[in-house]
Amino acid sequence: MSKADVVIVGAGHGGAQCAIALRQNGFEGTITVIGREPEYPYERPPLSKEYFAREKTFDRLYIRPPTFWAEKEITFKLDTEVTKVDPAAHELTLSNGETFGYGKLVWATGGDPGRLSCQGAELAGIHAVRTREDCDTLMAEVDAGTKNIVVIGGGYIGLEAAAVLSKMGLNVTLLEALPRVLARVAGEELSAFYQKEHAGHGVDLRTEVMVDGLVGDGHKVTGVQLAGGEVIPAEAVIVGIGIVPAVAPLIEAGAAGSNGVDVDEYCRTSLPDVYAIGDCAAFACSYAGGNVMRVESVQNANDMATCVAKALCGDEKPYKAFPWFWSNQYDLRLQTAGINMGFDKTVIRGNPEDRSFSVVYLKDGKVVALDCVNMVKDYVQGRKLVEAGATPDLEALADAGKPLKELM
Repeated sequence: MSKADVVIVGAGHGGAQCAIALRQNGFEGTITVIGREPEYPYERPPLSKEYFAREKTFDRLYIRPPTFWAEKEITFKLDTEVTKVDPAAHELTLSNGETFGYGKLVWATGGDPGRLSCQGAELAGIHAVRTREDCDTLMAEVDAGTKNIVVIGGGYIGLEAAAVLSKMGLNVTLLEALPRVLARVAGEELSAFYQKEHAGHGVDLRTEVMVDGLVGDGHKVTGVQLAGGEVIPAEAVIVGIGIVPAVAPLIEAGAAGSNGVDVDEYCRTSLPDVYAIGDCAAFACSYAGGNVMRVESVQNANDMATCVAKALCGDEKPYKAFPWFWSNQYDLRLQTAGINMGFDKTVIRGNPEDRSFSVVYLKDGKVVALDCVNMVKDYVQGRKLVEAGATPDLEALADAGKPLKELM
């Protein structure tokens, strides 16, 4: 049986960063990364943007060149999944039937795209935007003449995909079941702004609509049927309705967790010598009032990975990284600092009509988060307000001409 001192399951941002950070922190043991895709680690955010729009070739998405991993003596088992974890024996069962041993295990699998469960969900032409294969398949369909695309889901993935597709001259319809887009992650002001932006770029954006099923020709999708009976023509459908944490083998092995796998302040699961990082890991977030939650971001995956790598090298410290996010749509750069969970007030800096403004979220008078659209200075300075738990004067806060750093 093969084994490694540290086995990292998942070859995305978190898995790659953990392997890199182990070597950077002086780890001299053996490292094996197990990834279910055939590709070496690559950046995910550009898939639905620059890569799909042909602005970047795939080789420019690699987190490190493939030769880097061999130079650092980091072994990969690609196109392979872990199907079972035996925590007592410190062994993994792989999809090829092989058994692989570990000293320490780092689970960095992220999640699987949420799938539709309605009639017609098995038809060809229904896509997620999670992997290179997903995007390559969709790009091939567009190249073959697909013109009408329906995007289901008004979160960031759906909005970003709609922006790229509409810029390519395709007919895009975006469907959201809730009363507004970004309803779970942003305030009403930001939702209204993006709805107007997408409509202005020709996207047929509909909220409070329910998908009843997908219709097709027996093989491929031809339309999306709404609850009221209307059928929207579609040669391709993109489903962006969130992810399902890929943690089944850990949970089956006895790890605690209901929404992903639970980890403590050191990113340790309830299983001995098993850590979890990134989108699949639920932790008590100090920037969200201590609520146990998963944070789906590249920042979180990378910072948790570094935290675990340092712990495995003898420098164990609690995970307290500052959460930040971004989204590019059209010529708009959204930067988010903090987590707005439980906010009770918003303050707008600037004018959304100028396409450059910030939404500041407060809870009990304290700044907890900011959404900054084409407002880099607000983002940079606003981070410090969140970190300090600042309670600024609201009138001064609303004055876009007053630098946020003066409100500490």
